[in-house]
Amino acid sequence: MADPEATQNQKRKTFEREAMPHMDALYRTALRMTKNESDAEDLVQETMIKAYRFWDKFEPGSNCRAWLFKIMTNIFINDYRSKSRAPVAVDVDDIDDNYLYGQLASQSDDDNPERQLFAKVFDKDVRKAIEELPEDFRLVVILSFLEGFAYQEIAEIADLQLGTVKSRLHRGRKLLQKRLLDYAITNGYVK
Repeated sequence: MADPEATQNQKRKTFEREAMPHMDALYRTALRMTKNESDAEDLVQETMIKAYRFWDKFEPGSNCRAWLFKIMTNIFINDYRSKSRAPVAVDVDDIDDNYLYGQLASQSDDDNPERQLFAKVFDKDVRKAIEELPEDFRLVVILSFLEGFAYQEIAEIADLQLGTVKSRLHRGRKLLQKRLLDYAITNGYVK
């Protein structure tokens, strides 16, 4: 029979080594999801408590970061989202196909011009544009552009179909393009 105290100590050590390094990324994303520091702290705390409670379900060697984001996303969807008002409806036909994406793509050899733009100009205007995205789009944009998850990982984290992730990312990108066009022109990112 294993010593319960030794087992608990081993669980704590592996949790600290595997999960704790991801707290900053979790907080950044929680802050963008909740738009409130206190709620973001609560969300991360609840995520870490749940992750520790179910640490025996984590498969060693798998992607701990994605596992933690999945837990956090589920908590957010189940708790925070149900408390908030109904999602804002967006008419996709009203989203202009402007040329920001094309301009950025033609000026860069990078495979992901959005990530390059956000890395260069992530200031209050960009943060505000992301925060103003409808919730469904905001989550996939944050997970893709800011946290660097692949489409399949986002689908697993957000419990969505791969096609839904791609669609929401496309629409979210268009909304951001529309909101950030003047900003990009003013700051010389687009001529």
